[in-house]
Amino acid sequence: MDKKLLKTFERQLKEEKKRILGLLKNFTKKDKSLKDDFDTIFPKIGDDLEENAIEVSMYDAALPLEFRLEKNLQDIRKALDKIKKKKYGICGNCGKSIPIERLKAFPEASACLKCVSKK
Repeated sequence: MDKKLLKTFERQLKEEKKRILGLLKNFTKKDKSLKDDFDTIFPKIGDDLEENAIEVSMYDAALPLEFRLEKNLQDIRKALDKIKKKKYGICGNCGKSIPIERLKAFPEASACLKCVSKK
């Protein structure tokens, strides 16, 4: 892969990492004991029954978002690590090159579409 294109992917990955960390800061706190792990903050609206129900509902809705953003962050960090190790763009399953078009659409891709469709 040409160096200019590789730098472009690296820049995109770093920008997306920054964006995700910003989103996570809005409703989570960093878990210091686990890398790339965040804990959703339980909202505090009030003490009556209705307010408590709203708090539980908001917390319940935030958990899947936290999980998805954590997963995206892990994928981005893995891709950035592969760039450092000069292994970026190689399918983790079959060892073949991931098509540039796939990487342009999904820079954190760790597998080619052929391997992904087998799962």
